[in-house]
Amino acid sequence: MKESISKTFNQFKIHTQYSICEGAVKIDQLKDFCKKNKIKSLGLSDTYNLSGALEFSDNLSSVGTQPIIGTQILFKYKEFEGLIPLIAKNKYGYKNIVKLSSKSYLENSQTSTPHCKLDDLFDNSEGIIILTGSIKCFFGSLFNKGLTNEIEEVLFKLKEKFQENIYIEIQRHGDMNEKDFENYNLKVSAKLGLPIIASHEVYYLDKDMFEAHDALTCIGEKTYVNDTSRIKLTNQHYFKSSDEMIEVFKDLPEALENNFNLPFRCSFKPNFSKPILPRISSSEKDLNEMLKQLSFEGLKEKFKLVFDIDHANFEKDEKYLEYKKRLDHEIRIIVEMNYSGYFLIVSDYIKWAKRNKIPVGPGRGSGAGSLVAWCLSITDIDPIKFNLIFERFLNPDRISMPDFDIDFCEEKRDQVFEYLNKKYKGGVAHIITFGKLKARMVLRDVGRVLGLTYGHVDRICKMVPFDPSRPLTLQESIDREPRFKEEIKNNPKVKKLIELSLKLEGLNRNMATHAAGVVIAGEKLSEQFPLYTDHNSNLVLPSTQFDMYSSENAGLVKFDLLGLKTLTVIDKTLKRLRSKDIHVDITKINQNDEKVFSLLSTGETTGLFQLESAGMREAIKQMKPNRFDDIIALVALYRPGPMSNIPIYNDCKNGKRDPDYIHPTLKEILKPTYGIIIYQEQVMQIAQILAGFTAGEADILRRAMGKKKKAELDRQKERFINGAIKNGITKDVASFVFTKIEPFAQYGFNKSHAAAYALIAYQTAYLKTYFKEDFIAATMSTELTNTSKLREFVEELKRLKVEIIRPSINKCFDEFKAIEGKIYYGLGAIKNVGNEAISNIIQEREKNGKFKSFKDFVSRVNSKDVNKLQLEGLTKAGVFDEFEKDRNKIFTSIPTIIQKIKNINDEKNNNQTNLFEKADILSNDFEFLPSKAWTQKELLAEEFKSLGFYISDHPLNEYQDIFHQLNIISYNEFYNNDMSEGLIAGTIMSIQEKKSAKGTPYAIVRFSDKKGEFELFLFAEILVSNRDKLKESESFVITLQKDKVTREETKKRVNVRKILSLSQVVNEPYKKVTIELRENFNIKEIKEILSSNGKTVVNLVIKNNNKKATYSLQNNRKFDLKHLKALKAKDYVAKITV
Repeated sequence: MKESISKTFNQFKIHTQYSICEGAVKIDQLKDFCKKNKIKSLGLSDTYNLSGALEFSDNLSSVGTQPIIGTQILFKYKEFEGLIPLIAKNKYGYKNIVKLSSKSYLENSQTSTPHCKLDDLFDNSEGIIILTGSIKCFFGSLFNKGLTNEIEEVLFKLKEKFQENIYIEIQRHGDMNEKDFENYNLKVSAKLGLPIIASHEVYYLDKDMFEAHDALTCIGEKTYVNDTSRIKLTNQHYFKSSDEMIEVFKDLPEALENNFNLPFRCSFKPNFSKPILPRISSSEKDLNEMLKQLSFEGLKEKFKLVFDIDHANFEKDEKYLEYKKRLDHEIRIIVEMNYSGYFLIVSDYIKWAKRNKIPVGPGRGSGAGSLVAWCLSITDIDPIKFNLIFERFLNPDRISMPDFDIDFCEEKRDQVFEYLNKKYKGGVAHIITFGKLKARMVLRDVGRVLGLTYGHVDRICKMVPFDPSRPLTLQESIDREPRFKEEIKNNPKVKKLIELSLKLEGLNRNMATHAAGVVIAGEKLSEQFPLYTDHNSNLVLPSTQFDMYSSENAGLVKFDLLGLKTLTVIDKTLKRLRSKDIHVDITKINQNDEKVFSLLSTGETTGLFQLESAGMREAIKQMKPNRFDDIIALVALYRPGPMSNIPIYNDCKNGKRDPDYIHPTLKEILKPTYGIIIYQEQVMQIAQILAGFTAGEADILRRAMGKKKKAELDRQKERFINGAIKNGITKDVASFVFTKIEPFAQYGFNKSHAAAYALIAYQTAYLKTYFKEDFIAATMSTELTNTSKLREFVEELKRLKVEIIRPSINKCFDEFKAIEGKIYYGLGAIKNVGNEAISNIIQEREKNGKFKSFKDFVSRVNSKDVNKLQLEGLTKAGVFDEFEKDRNKIFTSIPTIIQKIKNINDEKNNNQTNLFEKADILSNDFEFLPSKAWTQKELLAEEFKSLGFYISDHPLNEYQDIFHQLNIISYNEFYNNDMSEGLIAGTIMSIQEKKSAKGTPYAIVRFSDKKGEFELFLFAEILVSNRDKLKESESFVITLQKDKVTREETKKRVNVRKILSLSQVVNEPYKKVTIELRENFNIKEIKEILSSNGKTVVNLVIKNNNKKATYSLQNNRKFDLKHLKALKAKDYVAKITV
């Protein structure tokens, strides 16, 4: 036996968090662990993937640890299957395990676990070391079934193929059947002459992680911690030291020796790579020449289309010469940086999409600053017109990949993916993403496996603030939320839940796909990079097993093909207009249309891309835009940081203050933005003009300011000041200017990105201005499942006084439609109905005429298009009101209705005709089951469940009399009157709880009243005391306080002083009531209504011969809303005052 060079035990079976719900080792923690413990080598052995290979290799080698790359792949042999661990000895071995890992996903269906055939391993064996694995792996599962002949048969074949590259693993964790398996392995090793190797499955680093890891495996296996039937691992799967492992295997020196020597047999690690691009064309034509030719052809075409200048006059035209000079400059840089192929690939798929009538956005990202991109149709933004700088996009002094964000119509983007896959022969893939066990998710999962009730866990989860823009960790949430501490103190199960959740937080939970990004690398992608298939999505392409960072580091070039819903909206609107013989070319609309700017200035921007948030509406109202550049500026400014400059911009624009240009030389640069540095391009221009920087140097300065690294900033400042002095600027002035521009550079926006967004925003504004009904109907049709957006649009339509036709089976369609100035409700938007089912029902109506009765509907629909939930949704939404106003009558009979439809369908399919059934169909009445009609309150509650808002009536309407008595007004009236305090009523439409920067809770509650919707903030004390009552569709009476305002345009601040449940207010007995009676009053009825004693003082005013007599009842009576309604219904009651 060969003596080892090093006597260190090698842990080559590390399961990182990429072994989903199996490994709990984070690679960044592993790196620190290796550095601290001076680990010499370490092996990766993740199950089902190589996702962590590059990250593992880079992190470990950076601290002097040798990475050994392996994986565990499921193999099938005859009717048997199981995991077999593989290790890459060299680059050929790595290539083969990549190929096998890809194959396990790409060649299997949705129903099967990713696997390869054992023959695939024999066909791709070069450079691979094979291991027999643990008791849970292929050979272990055969052993547990007593199939020792099959084990020896497979091992013999493997030995023949792999020779000295196969080891029988010996493991000693104390797991079930492990000792028996070891004994068998030692015998089979001696029998077949196969070497043994000591190994240890590491699932976590520290001993105290055992319990949390056990919960993690239960999450993956969808079982419970206290399930006695499950196979449970021992607590020995932590990272044991070399000394511990040598002690464990001291009786097997051969197994230890082979373990010591393994790192010396492995001589490969995956490294970072330069960008890899496929060939754009099968021809031998030089890519640089192709780029130059297509760019200049594109420039000439643009000049003819945009500037109406003929080819014959180009060489004499000054503008053309200016553009040509810039184009030559850009092409030179692109060629020098070897990015010609990148530009040509992007241009190719955009041109293909446009030829195939797939809506494409104007081209975003810093790439829009390129004239080459404009000439190649990558972007619709003319960079010279909008003063965009190429070096912001591609800087020869700072090597980085170009960046194009291309938006496509959501509904047609898959066609572009299919085109790319066909063109590059399967060399295209999406990029994998990993769902994480974040604060709420880890609590839900751990709570489930611990056996806590769903309701209890849900309540605990909701203590974690939901704020995607500033997500809190579980520990941060516990520190900020006192209710957590209370739960932990009072409940040992919750204490255990929190303890385990904190240990598991941040681990990978599942694999998914970054659907927007694709990598294009040409043929044999699956042999160069491990690929994965996401069967849970409907994506046409596979994904890389590497995440975005590892993919880019591996040399894969990411192309962003994003789906933008707004492009679908624009496309739908234009199609609807064409069906009405109205033809609009959205690319040629006037960008200085006064009517469009007039609409924008009103702040009525619901549905307009990037401009519809409440804050944006207020900003645009104050801005009063009158040029396209204002929209670009607003898109760039409306972000945390620069947002504070919006009032300054607006005041300067509207002549209320003078712009501050910092220095006279900067006036030309800052004049378009009224002295405010809004764009990164302006920072670069200032550096060029004032300090003589090149465009590339100016971009480096911009980045240095953005990153705020002091050493680099100091160097740049010195260079800036020296450059400015050479240009005749004094040192003090140069230093002052540098100090002034630095904060702007930190949050300055990429103007090319803002211009692209502004263009789409303007197009939506144009459509809303001239074709508002069609535009809003198209927008609502793309939001069929988004209740809150639909509700916003319904409110907008009320404001615009556009009639909405309520859901109707005979009038409406599957989508929202605009007909003769009215919008017909889209039945596909009703919850649980489904677009396909309702489309089929509408097709039946359009083909064979309107449904004459509910019975006619039952006799004509296909049973495949109606189920219990669908019929419930349609009924609650009032779709059948024209046949039967009593919705509960239909609702109660739904099981009978479904059976009836099924019977009719079966008879049609069997070509049977029942004479009685036929006669029954001809009659108009359907025999509904007995039921009690819903009250108005019940009807509206069910309508809310179905639609997400109210459309036939409002729940507050029935209380108008009492609101009048109690001086309860609408929010709109209160906001616009001079009162500093008042009472309003509102029904909750949505509620979102958050935490302030200091950790105190608050909620943004959206209420609705008869005049519209409004938002109120509920802060700590009021929120905490009313939290349990605040639920959607519940109504409240709210006491509001309004701050005085000093300037007309300043938004008024409204604070909630008190909030009471409406039922509490209306059902509370009144202190005093006066009832005025006409001469024909019925004292017996009054006595009956007011029969109960209570707390209300009751006065009766009786009119007789123009005289009034007032009587006070001797005893106080019970008098609330119910009594008020009962008496108001009597014709002899003239007036009631409470």
